[in-house]
Amino acid sequence: MALTLEQMRADIARMIHLDPDEIGDDDSLPDLGLDSLRLMRLAVIWEEAGLRADFSMFAESTTLGEWWAEIEARGLVN
Repeated sequence: MALTLEQMRADIARMIHLDPDEIGDDDSLPDLGLDSLRLMRLAVIWEEAGLRADFSMFAESTTLGEWWAEIEARGLVN
């Protein structure tokens, strides 16, 4: 299964105990409760799903929209 924006949103929501509908593309994920430990766990999950990005890419931005734009621009998803 290829990683999608909506799958990432669902994974984040599950990790921070929110409904995916509560996470907008431009919401600050740290403000919603995503800390670095949870982010590292998500990076591993997404790597296993075919994402070819390292943790530093996620640490540079704080929103799902920014992450997805970078993923698409770099062609990081299988």
